[in-house]
Amino acid sequence: MNVKQSILIRVRVVFILIALAAAAIPYQIGKLQFKEGDIWREKAETINFQYREVPATRGNIYAGDGSLLATSLPFYRVAIDPTIAKSDVFNAGLDSLANRLSAYYKDKSAAAYKRMIKDARLDNKRYLVLNRKQIGYQGMQAMVKWPIFREGRLGGGVIFEKVEKRYQPFKSLASRTVGFINEDQYGAGIEYSFNNQLKGTDGKALFQRLAGGSWKPVFDAEDVKPENGYDVYTTLDVNIQDVAETALLNQLIEREAEFGSVIVMEVKTGQIKAISNLQRNKSGNGYGENYNFAIGDQGNTEPGSTFKLLSMLALLEENKVSLNDKVETGNGVHMFYNRAMRDAKNGGYGTITVREAFEKSSNVAISKLVDQYFGSSPSKFMAYIEKAGLNEPFNFQLAGEGKPYFKKPGTKDWYGTSLPWISIGYESKLNPLHTLAFYNAVANNGKMVKPYIIKAISKGTKIQESFQTELLRDQIASEKTIKQLQGLLEGVVTNGTAKNIANADYKIAGKTGTAQKLINGAYTKTYYTSFAGYFPADRPKYSMIIVIDSPNGFAAYGGDVSAPVFKEIADRIYALDMELNPGSEKTMIATAEENQGRPYFEAGKVEEFQQIFEEFGLKAESINAEEWVKSIETEGKVKLQVNNTDKAIVPDVAGLALRDALFILENKGLQVNYSGKGRVKSQSLLPGTKLSPKATINLVLG
Repeated sequence: MNVKQSILIRVRVVFILIALAAAAIPYQIGKLQFKEGDIWREKAETINFQYREVPATRGNIYAGDGSLLATSLPFYRVAIDPTIAKSDVFNAGLDSLANRLSAYYKDKSAAAYKRMIKDARLDNKRYLVLNRKQIGYQGMQAMVKWPIFREGRLGGGVIFEKVEKRYQPFKSLASRTVGFINEDQYGAGIEYSFNNQLKGTDGKALFQRLAGGSWKPVFDAEDVKPENGYDVYTTLDVNIQDVAETALLNQLIEREAEFGSVIVMEVKTGQIKAISNLQRNKSGNGYGENYNFAIGDQGNTEPGSTFKLLSMLALLEENKVSLNDKVETGNGVHMFYNRAMRDAKNGGYGTITVREAFEKSSNVAISKLVDQYFGSSPSKFMAYIEKAGLNEPFNFQLAGEGKPYFKKPGTKDWYGTSLPWISIGYESKLNPLHTLAFYNAVANNGKMVKPYIIKAISKGTKIQESFQTELLRDQIASEKTIKQLQGLLEGVVTNGTAKNIANADYKIAGKTGTAQKLINGAYTKTYYTSFAGYFPADRPKYSMIIVIDSPNGFAAYGGDVSAPVFKEIADRIYALDMELNPGSEKTMIATAEENQGRPYFEAGKVEEFQQIFEEFGLKAESINAEEWVKSIETEGKVKLQVNNTDKAIVPDVAGLALRDALFILENKGLQVNYSGKGRVKSQSLLPGTKLSPKATINLVLG
């Protein structure tokens, strides 16, 4: 066979293969069209149309007084089906619509918007996102009145795709407690702990897949509407929360500390009124709420001297000591086996009473007493920890509660030195919440209540679930011991390590704590400082704990660092709480006998006056003021005089209750000092004078 013949044979083979392939194509088409057609049509439907989840609106989170702590705000992505509008509507409105879009978004010219919409209509494009920037509800309400858009979805093709965003009206206030939850369902705080109640039930709606991978909602009779989430009501008080955060932050900045926590709790109920956790940012610039040290594992630390209250409870319950017994502390150093116990005071306290040992927080005295009376039976001492409920978690309402840690006698890590060191708050771990609950029980005459922060879950006005005060221990100690412990805690403030916070207006009871931090297996000169207590000591309403970690500067002890924060917060709460301080809210109407038969008014908020006028049937001059007024009584008629609220001048707060005066002055940036009780009698800065930034004003109450 020559070359020519070989080429001809190959050409014929190629033509035969082409012919066979051509003959097979109609067969394959027929197979796809008829035999497998249903299968592929179903796949196409699945690819292009899908039932997708429609997120439910998340429930709100409220403070105890109904203030909104977290809510979901609607935002919208604006799209259009440019093929929907009739030609006359489209042509007449396109120029105006393009101008409005350009003016609103400020990212493209009107001509560019016009061209984009017109081209999409010519290309028969059924879905066009006009701008990726999301707009708020008010913006959406304005847009629905624009040309073409005003025809609605069915007449103009406008599509407002709802996207909800979580919003906290008080910004960073209680931000870690309110918490968060991300797309992976990881989070913290109330948002995470009560996610099942808040999230609601998602719905389903039909969506069509468009070119570019976007999805357009399609109305369908089988759409399932989402069921919105429940609302969660907390026990938090926004005023107390604000006071607590501010006081803590100022001290952290002043002392350049690593982190700090505050918990304020109501003694009788266990309701948490404020909880704040501030930690130095990684950049070292400022503080933020990154972790809940008050309840979490990272907040589990050696409590230090605040634990001495438990040691005194055990000693007194066993009738081992009386408060007037003497104990020898020597030069402030005592050896337990090969380990030295030291007092904070160089040279020691010498011979002191048991009462003085607690008030002065003598490590040597307390550890010697506990070792003397419980050294041969340490399990008996540890049993008091269990009786006080400090050895187990509380099953607190927020996730992440740390578990207390105490060594057990007889185990391999129990040594002869363990009991003395545990007695003063070492070789154990507690979080601030547990310590506070114990002090709260002493304030509550021995009854330990469970701390709680969520009081109700509701939908609208219908309560789905409510939480009440829960009694954990009916009596953590005898009535006699509790009374003695209360006296000891008052003595710490009047005579001991916290006498710097003694208050003439009301009594504080509490205990300082200073624990050396264990770093790389060795105790250092870095401290974990604390103060736990309650007020007023003679009629306790609030208990509180302050912890500040690694403060810098001179005298970095609990009495110098944490106790002043306690006092500042307590002072503010005392001034705000009418039940505690009725003198700060004298009745605006005195009796006729006291005022020679005439009604007597001072100053306050205008709506409060109006309520009183209605209640007593008094005549008053009508006034449109929304804020603060003073009253002048003339000829049986009361005239209301509006206080000048100009931000640039010093306001007149004479006659106002302290809490109202503080609100006005602090909102103007003034630092306020005050003395006395009752309403404002005089002020150091003259009303009407020019206001200097960060100036200090002194108020005299009477």
